[in-house]
Amino acid sequence: MLILNRYIGRTVTGAILLVLMVIVGIDLLSELIDELKEIRGDYNFVEVLKYVALVAPGSIYQYLPFASLVGCLAGLGMLASSSELVVMRAAGVSTLRLVVAVIRPTLLLTLIGLVTAEYIAPATQQIAESQRALALQKSAAIHSRHGMWHRESNEFMHFNAVQPNGVLYGVSIYHFDDQRQLVGSTFAERASYLGGLWSLEDVRKVSLGEEGAVQQLYPELQWETGLSPELLNILVLEPDDLSISGLWQYADYLRQQGLNAGDYQLAFWNKLLQPITILGMVFVAISFIFGPLRNVTMGFRVFVGVMVGIVFRTLQDILGPSSMVYGFDPIYASLTPIAICFVIGTLLMMRRA
Repeated sequence: MLILNRYIGRTVTGAILLVLMVIVGIDLLSELIDELKEIRGDYNFVEVLKYVALVAPGSIYQYLPFASLVGCLAGLGMLASSSELVVMRAAGVSTLRLVVAVIRPTLLLTLIGLVTAEYIAPATQQIAESQRALALQKSAAIHSRHGMWHRESNEFMHFNAVQPNGVLYGVSIYHFDDQRQLVGSTFAERASYLGGLWSLEDVRKVSLGEEGAVQQLYPELQWETGLSPELLNILVLEPDDLSISGLWQYADYLRQQGLNAGDYQLAFWNKLLQPITILGMVFVAISFIFGPLRNVTMGFRVFVGVMVGIVFRTLQDILGPSSMVYGFDPIYASLTPIAICFVIGTLLMMRRA
């Protein structure tokens, strides 16, 4: 049985990795084409290649559930087409044992995906975004298109580039009163975090009053804010690119500021539940092979896998925003597609039994 487990595991894992390589390759090629349009100044072709390489871990994690579904269908489909599954069943191997043999290597891939999502992808994504923003901000005006906005109380802030070591470039701060009237602005070429405080460099501060605008220049100015380098490292990334712990930390920060944290809560639950998502996809693939797809061609199996993956992702994309519009907990938006996968898989396996 050990040899059989290894054989099934090797076949399924190889198919999943092959599908993952193809999908990620297409995604990175698309990313490369998009980034070529941004080439200017210090952001040259070499920097574009570095950016694409650094975002690859995030792409791998994003497409792992989809690749698990299609790869499992392809791997088990090869065994079914060559009648190896029939021989295994005839030799007395139960369906449950075959299911366990398929799920074991999937659990290993799930563990690797979790490590990637928590430690590797957020770090490489942040380096990619900060290096690109730093290369582009020299050719930008006051605001870089690839910079980031943030709000804290009555202040709106924009940063052209955020470095992981607590250094900001192109800092713009707009001050509003309680009636939402602009009362002043501050612009600094650079800001650094030292000893628990932010220090702005080459500062231009404008105050708006009844007598008009008054401008003051400072070589250096202290800046009091609740933002820390750790929070900025989270803020610079999109919710889907953050680690699970980073999502929880920043969602808590937004709640303390009285801001909407729905996007980050939804991304948190999607990432936390992705291992179960992968298992649900694999379970659907197994039920298809032992059920309605056991006697069809490989191309049709791959087509079905792609369609199921698209439907699953579409359902996620619909339920996620719906949770914020209608006010129900984002965890239900994440759990519903997973539950549907397990229900469909269970019904198909019961029919087969």
